Amino acid sequence: MNHRHRKVLHQLFAHPVNPNIHFRDIETVFGELGAEMGHASNGKLHVTLKGHTANFQNPGKSLPKEEVIQVRKFIETCGIDPERDFPL
Repeated sequence: MNHRHRKVLHQLFAHPVNPNIHFRDIETVFGELGAEMGHASNGKLHVTLKGHTANFQNPGKSLPKEEVIQVRKFIETCGIDPERDFPL
């Protein structure tokens, strides 16, 4: 994972929650983490990572805070810790 993608991953876990993360960047990070992704007809992104599955609504540009928290929880559920696994 390159430095830019690591920064996006760390932004997801920043406190307070950063609402200025673009959905496209998150898709790229999921790809770098080895996730399988597919787009549903209703505009949602279906993500499977390390045996866990989630659906995320594509808001177009930046994610709202609630979605950032949902992505963060999904990554944590998959056992990924940015500080441990992908330090800056």
